Amino acid sequence: MSQEFKHITVLLDEAVQALVQNPDGFYIDGTFGRGGHSALVLDQLSEQGQLMGIDKDPQAITHAAERFADEPRFSIEHGSFAQLQQFVEARGLQGKVDGVLLDLGVSSPQLDDPSRGFSFNNDGPLDMRMDITSGESAADWLARAGEKEIADVLYTYGEERHGRRMARAIVTEREKNPITTTAHLAEIVSEANKSWEKGKHPATRAFQGIRIHINRELEDVEAVLDQALEMLAVGGRLVVISFHSLEDRIVKRFVRKHVKGDEHLPAGLPFTQDQLCQRLKAVGKMVKASDAELNENPRARSAVMRIATKIA
Repeated sequence: MSQEFKHITVLLDEAVQALVQNPDGFYIDGTFGRGGHSALVLDQLSEQGQLMGIDKDPQAITHAAERFADEPRFSIEHGSFAQLQQFVEARGLQGKVDGVLLDLGVSSPQLDDPSRGFSFNNDGPLDMRMDITSGESAADWLARAGEKEIADVLYTYGEERHGRRMARAIVTEREKNPITTTAHLAEIVSEANKSWEKGKHPATRAFQGIRIHINRELEDVEAVLDQALEMLAVGGRLVVISFHSLEDRIVKRFVRKHVKGDEHLPAGLPFTQDQLCQRLKAVGKMVKASDAELNENPRARSAVMRIATKIA
């Protein structure tokens, strides 16, 4: 029997309160996880309301099927939220979605389960795929990728300034021994890290960079934001929770772009609001976890939530 790892939903009440404005509406939880947000969304919906969940992780799909087996207002799709438009169009609801919620990054059950290969805290197979049924594992990628490609991933997605040293160490080691476990990789990159940070494992940034690359996380975020804007109804809400600066930067720029409107109009000429093609309105300022939530769940410390309403 597989072990069930606990997941504490971040910014639960704040996210659902921001999302659900029409109890009769159709909503999307693009990162179902273990269903914390979904359960509260369903509590806010009427009998006419509907919720579609999406998740890459087959374990999340299984959990959803069990948890909401008797809930006719709920449906689940196995795939990336970058397929959001496909799933919405299959239901004939393009332009009619009342809210999209995205809780980005890796979930606690994925981090805590050594068999998934996300964490250096417990040794396990070096996988890192959110969807273990498709794509290339971290071990397979590290076995074939060139030194420059590995260095670029560590620097770009992990923001690891010692990425070149780490990449060189990985390539040198794999010529002698295959790198197939999290402990082995953590040892290699830790030894190549010249400046350990207090309170942070020296492999943290490297593992982040590889995980983001393997799962195409940033590319998927960019894709889903564009799709969500088109699928939302006017008045619909976009609610996004990010856990590191790379994700949040993409979300912040996207919202700012569509709040500001067309940037290519000639300067110095008067334009009406309609001519600016503004499509979003930001709702409040970014939201962070309260002290009470941080005491219960320290992993919420980096969470940033941004909210926007579609206006055109």
